Amino acid sequence: MTDRELQELVQNALAWEPRVDAEDVGVTVDSGIVTLRGDIKSYAEKTAAEHVALGVYGVKAVANDLTVRLGQGLTRTDTEIAQAAVSALKWNIEIPKDRVTVAVSDGWVTLEGTVDWNYQRETAAQVVRGLTGVLGVFNSITVKPHVKVTDVQTKIQAALKRSAEVDARRINVAALDGKVVLSGNVHSWAEREEARHAAWAAPGVREVEDHMVIVP
Repeated sequence: MTDRELQELVQNALAWEPRVDAEDVGVTVDSGIVTLRGDIKSYAEKTAAEHVALGVYGVKAVANDLTVRLGQGLTRTDTEIAQAAVSALKWNIEIPKDRVTVAVSDGWVTLEGTVDWNYQRETAAQVVRGLTGVLGVFNSITVKPHVKVTDVQTKIQAALKRSAEVDARRINVAALDGKVVLSGNVHSWAEREEARHAAWAAPGVREVEDHMVIVP
């Protein structure tokens, strides 16, 4: 597939995504690496555009240079954003109570604290990402499992084999003291994310190091 063909596929995917105003997003492609440029209206739209581009078959990586320009009536003070973030985190049942702290500077939100699972870390960022006035999110939450499980490597390998979206034969898994290293190659970003998800889902995992390479 040529870069021009891939560019057209990404543009079509963005135009199909209702969360993204594709007219505001410029797309260039160089050797399978996509660059997104332009001014968009929210941080949620910025992350949605990146996710859509990464999901196109043939894309190896995405450089997200989109700039968030808040429209009229959408600006908030840092105090208002912080209050909204604390409230949103409090009311989300997946996020452990009083385990995540919020700091806001010039519209950028920093999340800190510890959680038991990576999905809780990701949920916290997702909750804050969609708040009005947010320009970006730094997710500094760490995963510190309360359980220790032996034979993590075997459990992750079994999970990869169960997944219909992953070719487990192409992925190598190494695990030690809660740290998992994934290497090998995958066909797409979606397959790479599924492999990472399977690794993070194993009990006792505190860190996943991703060395997988996308080879369409």
